[in-house]
Amino acid sequence: MNITGRPGHCAVAIMAKAPRPGEVKTRLVPPLSEADAAMLSGCFIRDIAGNILAAAEAAPIEGYVAYSPAGSEALFAPLLPEPIRLLPPHRTGLGDSLLDAAEDLLGAGYGGVCLVNADSPTLPTAVLVEAARALAAPGDRLVLGPAADGGYYLIGLKRMHRRLFEEIAWSTERVFRQTIERARELELDTVTLPGWYDVDDVASLRVLVDELRDPGSAGYAAPYTAAFLRRLAADRLVARL
Repeated sequence: MNITGRPGHCAVAIMAKAPRPGEVKTRLVPPLSEADAAMLSGCFIRDIAGNILAAAEAAPIEGYVAYSPAGSEALFAPLLPEPIRLLPPHRTGLGDSLLDAAEDLLGAGYGGVCLVNADSPTLPTAVLVEAARALAAPGDRLVLGPAADGGYYLIGLKRMHRRLFEEIAWSTERVFRQTIERARELELDTVTLPGWYDVDDVASLRVLVDELRDPGSAGYAAPYTAAFLRRLAADRLVARL
């Protein structure tokens, strides 16, 4: 990896699996087909990348995709605008992938790093800006964005604390709570961002559909996701949700 980070900048990396049919958004099948679920996942990645670039207009942010598995770079290249760079994986598993991405980006010289999920395409841009600004303030701290399912949609660090990723019941409703407990063990100040939701099952997909139909929504517009869902609606798939 050949990355040189700027100390005054925050690296924001999307933790993303390659959008292959049958390997992503499997809890949305049915009502979606495996191919449509993979295309929706790709739309999420494109929109979150766009959201990072929007946030970079208000805060010193540089964007990445920490992708998996190894060798899937070609699947991400057409999804990403040029300023967003790819960060290759070292190990499999969510906890190890988060830790490795944080170590790589902090080791490259960035003043802070935020790791965001690939499941929240409408996360308000202001939340990303708030996270980057919190990490830019003096002193060490943890920044966490709680997800509705008990996990977190964002974790932000200024220094590497491996303990934050140890003995965590990944992919359960205990993740956010356990991470807060680790921060207390480390006597690490924590900034908690506004709550948001992941789209990983039919119920949360319904929430997303309703949000994108609401012109007064405070979330990011997620244009690629919105256009794809309109196409599904035209095919009467969204009506089945």
